[in-house]
Amino acid sequence: MTNRTFKSGDSRDQACLLPPRIEDYVGPDNPARAIESFVCALDLAKLGFRHAERGVEVGQPPYDPADLLKLYLYGYINQIRSSRRLEREACRNLELIWLLKNLRPGYRTIANFRKENWEALKATNRSFVLLIRELGLVGGALVAVDGALFHGNAGKGSIFTRRRLAEQIANLDKEIEAYGKSLEVNDSAEAKQRTEGQGDGSKGDGGDIGAKVEKLMARRLRAKADLERLDTSGEGQLSKTDPDARLLSKGDQTIAGYNVQCVVDDRHKLIVASEVVNSSDAGHLHAMAIAAKEVLEAETLQVLADAGYYSSVDLKACEDDGITAYVPPSEGNGMLEKQGRFSRKDFSYDTAADAYRCPAGELLRPTKARFTNTSGRVEIRYLSRKAICDTCPLRARCLTPKSAQRIIGRWEHEDVLERHRTRMQNAAELMRRRSAIVEHPFGTLKCRAGYQHFLVRGFNKVRGEWSLMALGYNFTRVLNIIGFERFVAYMAAKTPGVRQYALAAALHGIRLVLGAFWTHIVSPFSTSRLRPSQARYSCSASSGKISLIF
Repeated sequence: MTNRTFKSGDSRDQACLLPPRIEDYVGPDNPARAIESFVCALDLAKLGFRHAERGVEVGQPPYDPADLLKLYLYGYINQIRSSRRLEREACRNLELIWLLKNLRPGYRTIANFRKENWEALKATNRSFVLLIRELGLVGGALVAVDGALFHGNAGKGSIFTRRRLAEQIANLDKEIEAYGKSLEVNDSAEAKQRTEGQGDGSKGDGGDIGAKVEKLMARRLRAKADLERLDTSGEGQLSKTDPDARLLSKGDQTIAGYNVQCVVDDRHKLIVASEVVNSSDAGHLHAMAIAAKEVLEAETLQVLADAGYYSSVDLKACEDDGITAYVPPSEGNGMLEKQGRFSRKDFSYDTAADAYRCPAGELLRPTKARFTNTSGRVEIRYLSRKAICDTCPLRARCLTPKSAQRIIGRWEHEDVLERHRTRMQNAAELMRRRSAIVEHPFGTLKCRAGYQHFLVRGFNKVRGEWSLMALGYNFTRVLNIIGFERFVAYMAAKTPGVRQYALAAALHGIRLVLGAFWTHIVSPFSTSRLRPSQARYSCSASSGKISLIF
């Protein structure tokens, strides 16, 4: 054995450093082969990928969308998202060289594929969720929903609110006024110099000040136009960089970007439904729950969410669609409790009497008229009697000095909320499970993969990129759960033409064996009347039958 200081590699001067075949670049259990099997099983034309149905035409052909999808799926699984980085990796990464068969698309081609096929990428992500369901990896009975803030391709300074635009206009007015006074002072000084016969009558700094004033006036006009645009559209914010990015806050975090809504199944923490919005979590409970229910094909579903999703309208919609929601009820701002006054929870509803009972034991009766509050809910109002309130010893804790009677508003579907409150009394264990279920994907994507921002701009492109993130997460998790062999075998069975091809190959091998059998065994014992040429055998790949005729 030769003594060496260190382990040494192969010489770079040798004729072949890498295996002679590209097929040998990756091992038989390499995850790249799982990506290959998944993409080959997809109907790209049905999913809506551009050029998927293209035939032979004149001119330079485009790249196969299957190859670019493999490139992106590999990239998002391995934390490579930039189109320029993907271009470099396609030239030096042996797994990608194998996956793309040594194709080397440019970064513009790679970037345009993600931009143009955002809708097809969403469909691909959904098809993988359906595959997860076929593999039996989802429970389909309990899911959790939550939202996470992701930075957009825009800064906070590029997003304007009405308040910020109004402040900007006010500050510009002050600057313009200050420069205007400077111009007046400068004009007065020049006039005095001409009267006293001093100086050459040049403009001095007046020209510079005038140019600055013109720039300020132009900025003021743009800010005024932006404010009018907000007033016309009814939106609360305006972004100059990414038109759909918004200033969003959650806790002590404020970002310029998007809010990603996810529904996660409790069995293996897999994402079964998701959407990108640019608003808070409120109002998205029913939409996300019904999307999960449809993709899971569940008759009933339990949905867990945090207090940010509490909405009486959403709770009723969920109940109507067979979805049992568990959401901590909103406690309000607690202003009455801080003032030492009775809040609504101190009034109990008497179902038999259809009345509310106050802390003093008196009843508040309903009015005949219905009222619509600011949120659009139709309410029944229950009023106390003024004569009783005037003599009540608890009046100071119930009414303000100017109020004559207490009013309680009850939603016309308040029974939905009462059932929900009763349900939440025994939901402490479910609420603890909620965070463990839904925070798993966000923690993995943000901390392990480092995906905390989007590279593209606009709702459509952002939704396409999120589909790649979610697909990469689910894909990696499925491989870890069921293993490489089972996944590839299942995808091979789903690939169009694979079973027929495998059967044809097997039948071809049988024909070779039969031919050898005839030549070496049957032929020596055959009579002159039975020649090898007189024997016929046929194989059918479609029926799987083999016929041997003498």
